[in-house]
Amino acid sequence: MDKRVKFDFEVYFTNGGSLKGEDFRLDITGDDISDAELADYIVKDLRLLMAGKVNILNKEIFVEAHKRKAPPIESEAELLIDLSHTIENGLVTYKGLPAPIICDYLSRADSRQFYDEGTEFQIGKIEMVSNTGTYIDCPFHRYADGKDTADMDLKAFVDLDAVVIRMPYANGLEITDEQLRNREIRNRAVLIHTGWDKNWNTEAYYENHPYLTEAAAKYLVECGVKLVGIDSHNIDSTKGRSRPVHSTLLGAEILIVEHLCNLGLLPDENFHFTAAPPKFKGVGTFPVRAFARVKRQAEA
Repeated sequence: MDKRVKFDFEVYFTNGGSLKGEDFRLDITGDDISDAELADYIVKDLRLLMAGKVNILNKEIFVEAHKRKAPPIESEAELLIDLSHTIENGLVTYKGLPAPIICDYLSRADSRQFYDEGTEFQIGKIEMVSNTGTYIDCPFHRYADGKDTADMDLKAFVDLDAVVIRMPYANGLEITDEQLRNREIRNRAVLIHTGWDKNWNTEAYYENHPYLTEAAAKYLVECGVKLVGIDSHNIDSTKGRSRPVHSTLLGAEILIVEHLCNLGLLPDENFHFTAAPPKFKGVGTFPVRAFARVKRQAEA
């Protein structure tokens, strides 16, 4: 059932002056809309600059057919797709490495002694190795003279043109250079979708996982990719003691993101990828909130 909202508004500008409107009407999706959302609509739809405080008054929701179709910008809006696993207390990311300890440094109850009545805060404490959850590897992870998370330029982590290459683990665990050919990958983030993330946080996740071969890593270097990600336990085979894919990619300053998830929700191309760690000196690996920015497909 179509719903509309009727309301009055007051907009106060940061450089002085104000604008007021009465009996303003707007089509809405759903049964309700917050004052904050209405304020954003007013500022955006009226193209107001220097808008400060916005008051919404006399709001009334009622049933009435929508007066206009959704503007084209709605069908072209971008989606943000989370590609990161949740880190929680006791999570095992890599067998043999300690799980994170996440607890209170200052609990809300203990904080009350420092603040006025009704005011309380929580300060958390996290103890963990840097290889926890979904994380990014920088050259320093492998090479003592390589760039750490603080040395890498911010543009190496953010808004990278990206592609997904589908390599279902049911078709084989080894991913070769031949399987990566015939794709437009130069200057892009290459995300390898194996589907192994379905085993996350289970015993099956840690062994016999999908991985790239050394030849595949060399091919990616030759093609000049920016970053390589995978939704598996490790981008290298962990059966031996060598890690040629890490050595090859990080030696060429090509970043690696491991333990991705939800790659099945992404298109094969035409999206952007971000995986930015904190700016730590002397740290080559750190958890990231990896995500993709994807254009919403217009409805027919």
